Amino acid sequence: MGLAKPEPAVLRICAALGMALLLLLTGCSSTPPNPRYAEPAAAPYIPARLSPEQANDVTIHAVGLVGTPYRHGGNTPDGGFDCSGLIRYVYKTGAGVTAPRTVSMLADWGQPVPANSLQTGDLVVFTLGGVASHAGIYVGEGRFVHAPSTGGEVRLDRLASLYWSRQQVAFRRP
Repeated sequence: MGLAKPEPAVLRICAALGMALLLLLTGCSSTPPNPRYAEPAAAPYIPARLSPEQANDVTIHAVGLVGTPYRHGGNTPDGGFDCSGLIRYVYKTGAGVTAPRTVSMLADWGQPVPANSLQTGDLVVFTLGGVASHAGIYVGEGRFVHAPSTGGEVRLDRLASLYWSRQQVAFRRP
């Protein structure tokens, strides 16, 4: 004894109901997006004038100058450095690249870099009232080398320190 064959219209209705149920169950099993959390974006590619080896040389050279006295307008290890003089000297001797001599010119040099894409050898440029006021060289792990002020010396500081974290900062890749 066999079962009766269902009508084609009944088969279509059952198939449609089955698909609707499947879609409903699939939708219920997914987690709705959390508006307060977004997956971190992948770091964008920012072109660089420096090879990775040159960027490494710039970084090592900058760290090697920590302790050199500050001097307004200074641009040599023997005479001391101001911030832009330090950058110009390090890029020239470490990578053979001539950097601009003033902070205002450094603020436009190279390409802007988002914080999540920082690499060693990138520039750290601080602004005050919309005007570039200070600069340093990023050396990795949230640190930068710079020549901070009269009476001071070239030093290594953290971007997350109380003072520097309160400053407006931009990053540039030569």
